[in-house]
Parts: sequence; structure tokens; C-alpha cells
Amino acid sequence: MFPLTPSSADRLYTLWGTVTEVFPGLINIAGISAFAGIGNEVSLQTPDGPVHGEILSIKGDSVTALLFSDSDAIRIGDKVEIQQDGRVSPGDHWLGQIVNYRGAVTGEAVPAKAANTSDRKLHAPAPASHARKGLGARLDSGWMITDTVLPICQGQRIGLFAGSGVGKSTFLGSLAEGLKADRVVIALIGERSREVNEFVRRVLSSEARERTVVVAATASEPPGAKKRAAYCAMAAAEHFRDEGHQVLLLFDSITRFAEAHRETALVAGETPALNAFPPSTVRTIAELAERAGPGTAAQGDITAVFSVLVAGSDMEEPVADMVRGILDGHIILSREIAERGRYPAIDVLRSVSRCLPSAATPEENELIREYRRTVALYEELAPMLRANLYEKGHDAAGDRAITLHPHLDQYVSTPNPQGIAQAFATLNEWLHPERKAEKAQRAPETPGGAGKG
Repeated sequence: MFPLTPSSADRLYTLWGTVTEVFPGLINIAGISAFAGIGNEVSLQTPDGPVHGEILSIKGDSVTALLFSDSDAIRIGDKVEIQQDGRVSPGDHWLGQIVNYRGAVTGEAVPAKAANTSDRKLHAPAPASHARKGLGARLDSGWMITDTVLPICQGQRIGLFAGSGVGKSTFLGSLAEGLKADRVVIALIGERSREVNEFVRRVLSSEARERTVVVAATASEPPGAKKRAAYCAMAAAEHFRDEGHQVLLLFDSITRFAEAHRETALVAGETPALNAFPPSTVRTIAELAERAGPGTAAQGDITAVFSVLVAGSDMEEPVADMVRGILDGHIILSREIAERGRYPAIDVLRSVSRCLPSAATPEENELIREYRRTVALYEELAPMLRANLYEKGHDAAGDRAITLHPHLDQYVSTPNPQGIAQAFATLNEWLHPERKAEKAQRAPETPGGAGKG
């Protein structure tokens, strides 16, 4: 007999351990520490059905596993099977479906596996930095503001920062419809179960659903299930990217993912830091986010929008601060703007797209700068206007900013079905109404127009 090593055990043996301790969401397993690895999956049968989990830590003769479902029916002495690293099998059979954290389709009719299905590890490295392409062309987004002042490029990763109830999900749904992509992957992590079905059935059109995969882990599911659903969604996006597709990943929300990591890391014995988030949180978020972005020359790209749910609309809270330094730009939704009825409630002055200025022409960049300068000047004067202290006629630039503000504010909430060129043309007209009037005066009369009357 040859010696039993961890590698040969994976190929030739079924590994079984024994439950020695049970905690809420955790179990300790004896008998397999020499052959187990962090990230290996475990499963055991209970009277209530199968329970799955993932190895979280290994210490001496004891292995701690994080469970993806309740541990109520587990008993001391139960047998636990140790499996390989977590894997899923995404493919076209997932399109138009809601998928759970196990990669199982949750609809009434389960589709047959597609021919292009691939077996993918949940924890995969990002493409090598030296092999990745740069950001691609600007994408039509369906909104004037994100076609011009806050552009989104192919392969870019944007953060959408918002408090609860300010239109985050609706705006994400509009991006799923507007941003050009061959495949759309939507990760709904920690959402209310009612909202998952509502997002799919009401926010997404039937046309968008045909090219969309929704991976969901609801708020009531254990933290391990939420983390696994996030990795499952990323694996699906990578599958479609490797097939050469342009992929749009909408991740709602990275905050719930970070909170799930905090819960599991603290249980594993990590030291809590700011707001109890352990030091590994930054690395965990960065590893996930880095898997999105441009692919290699032979691949497509993953354009990603990660929503950040900020408690109390505090844009400086720990997760928001971490994410801002990782992604390629951020769009901030303001509660104050939402309360006055303008949607999407984008705070343009606090938002930035890091694909600028290279993503626009010099003329377009000048229009963007002029828009920002004009809006910023109005914001400086707004307190004086509310206090009735501003007198028109003393500052031409201030008078112009006040006159243009209604149009520039409306520009943020104006849909744009006609493309980027039209968005810049509209911005130019609204910033310079006098040019539009002069152009109309110089226009030749229509045939037959002269001599009438």
C-alpha cells in the first residue's frame, strides 16, 4: 500500500470526519485535519435534509467548518464528507433564471445544462496584470449624465454609493437595460426575499431577462451562503467573459458581502478592528473586485457596478472608504436630492469616473469641466438664494449659474436613448442656449417660406 497523502486522498478516497462540536452556523470536525484544506466543502445528512458548508480554519486535530444552512439538526458524532474546493457549473442554461448560492436554478422548471457549461472554482485568481487589456470604449448607459459627465467604459468597475430608499435598485435596473452587454450577471446579496423576485419580474424587462443571470442569497440566509453566492456570481461572469462575451456585473451589495465576511472572520478568531471589521476585509473585497475588469486579449471584459449601502448616508463609513480606493470611480446617490424628487438622485459634484479625461475628446472634457464649474458655483450661491441675500446683476457668472441650474439639474434625470454624441450635443445646448439661438437665426429659410403672407 502506498502512503495516504492529501492529494491521493482527493483522487482515491472519500474522506469522512466526525462532528465533535456544534455552534450556531459552525461545526468542529475531527479526523480529517491532515487532508483538509481551507475552502474545501463539506456536507452531511440530517433528518431535515443535507447540510453544506466550507472549511474555515484548521487547528491541530480540529477543523472548523462554516455552514451554509441551519445547524439545528446536526448532532455530535454525525459523519461529515469532505469534498474538493467549491465549484459551480455556469452556462447558458442559467440565463433568465434565479440561481442560489449552490449554483442551483431555483425556478419551477429547471433547464437542462447547456453545451457550453464549464466547471469553475469559486475562488479563482484575477487575470495576470501584465496580460490584461486597458479599459475599452465608452458605453451607452441610457442616461445623459452617465454618458457624459460620469462615463462608464468597457471593463470599468464603478461603485454606486447610496443609503436605503434612495432609488439604488431602480437605478441598477436601468443600467441593466441601458449598458450594452452580451450577458448580464446580477448578484443580490443580503436582499429581502420579496425584493429578489420583484427586481427580476418588475425592474428587468423580458428582453433583458433573456441575457441575465440572477444569483441571490437573501437576508435570512447564513453569512456563509451570502459569501458563496457572491463568488458564484463572479464565477458566472468569468465564464461568460472567457467565452468572449462582454459581461455586465451588477453587484448589490458589496456592503452585505463585507458584513458576511466580518461575521465569519470573527467566528474564525480574527481580531476586530474599525466597526468590528477584521483586517482581512480590505483584502477580501479587493480580491473579489479585481476578478472583474478587463480580460486578456483572448477574452471579453467584465464591466462591474458594485453598490455600497451606506448606513445613515455616511459616505465615510469603513466599507465605503475601502471600496472607493479599490474601484475605478464612484457614483453617489444623495438622500437630500431624492427627497426633493429628482431621480436618479446622483450628487454629481461628489461623484467621479476615473476613466476621464482619457475617455473623452478635448472638446468633450471642456464641456464636462464647464458643467461641473457651473453646478459648483450654483451650490456656493444656493444658501444666499434661500436667505434672499443674492442680488442679480453684480456677478455675471453667478447670474448665469442660477439661470442655467434648472436645466443642468434636469440633465441628470434625463434618459438618453440616442447615444453618447446626442448626450454631448444636448449638454452643449443647455450650457450655451445663446449658441442655439444664433444657430437658429443663421439657418436658411425652408423652401417656400419666403414671400408668404
